[in-house]
Amino acid sequence: MNDLSTNNQSSHQADSKPSIAIVYHSNYGHTRRVAQAIAQGANGQVGVSMVDIAAIDEQDWACIDAASLIVFGSAVYMGSVTAEFKTFMDSTSKRWVARTWQGKFAAGFANSGGLSGDKLAVLQQLCLFAMQHGMNWVGMPLMPTGNSEEDLNRLSSFLGLMTQSADLPPELSPCQGDIQTAVWFGEHLAKTLLRFTPNSQTNQTV
Repeated sequence: MNDLSTNNQSSHQADSKPSIAIVYHSNYGHTRRVAQAIAQGANGQVGVSMVDIAAIDEQDWACIDAASLIVFGSAVYMGSVTAEFKTFMDSTSKRWVARTWQGKFAAGFANSGGLSGDKLAVLQQLCLFAMQHGMNWVGMPLMPTGNSEEDLNRLSSFLGLMTQSADLPPELSPCQGDIQTAVWFGEHLAKTLLRFTPNSQTNQTV
């Protein structure tokens, strides 16, 4: 787990600062880079933690359970989340029974090698997973600015964040437009969380 907030988890519980947990799986680093961009956009407004499900531990689970908003993200494999991410989803069954995450906010992102890559199917899968847990889904209300690699929301997604990575190192792909869209998405999630968090000191300015 990488905690990007200025306060640690114990201080978060003490001051009830809204927090976001970004839960993701990335085989080659491209999806991780997207998760980092989302964290960059949200950081400074709310507490932000990143949880790589490939190395999840009890501290990570506690962080997820304490978060006000959970972002689920996966690479796309054969039109679905990765096998590892599906294992994570299945492992939340006890939390589903206990309604541990009910009432929390949720959002999602999907990364694939193709421009389409059936990312919509993955976002629908993540949304349904969140609905199973009784969560409140936050989409991405950003109008596309164009379809070049420099444009925001060039893939015209509104259910969640879609990014596309070429067969290049993670530091080179996804393209700049997709990364900046991820930053925008993180900012949007943080603002949404602050707006709907009772007693938030900043919610009146959002």
